[in-house]
Amino acid sequence: MLPLSASAAEPASSDAEAAIHQQLNRYEQALNSADVDRVMTLYADDAVFMPQHSLPAVGRDAVRTAYRHVFDTIKLDIRFVVDEVRPLSRDWAFARTRSEGTVKVLGSDQPASAEANQELFLLHRETDGQWRIARYIFSTTNPPKQP
Repeated sequence: MLPLSASAAEPASSDAEAAIHQQLNRYEQALNSADVDRVMTLYADDAVFMPQHSLPAVGRDAVRTAYRHVFDTIKLDIRFVVDEVRPLSRDWAFARTRSEGTVKVLGSDQPASAEANQELFLLHRETDGQWRIARYIFSTTNPPKQP
């Protein structure tokens, strides 16, 4: 993880970074347990989810529908590595992560396969003081399958 630059706001930045790490850990747990309700507690009211190979899901209802589809289709067992958390202002920050693990296609006889992604989260501190995911995009880091 890259260090934040030292400044008078460093304690607030450290607090924000710790809170964001905690939210990303909660997100990892929610994904691995396929818990749509837990995922949604981590998203902002104006959330946008931008999964690879799909159009963006804009707004809470669309994000909820997208995660239901994900969890109805696959079972994830992944772990996040947080490479960078950068406060952009008092109430905005981004986090850059990587994840690795396995994905199992539900209803298939295929064994679980390797899953690896890079992710970018834009987080917003809402009026209740909680950092929530405002925008989230990811792409695979696995090489393309050869014909």
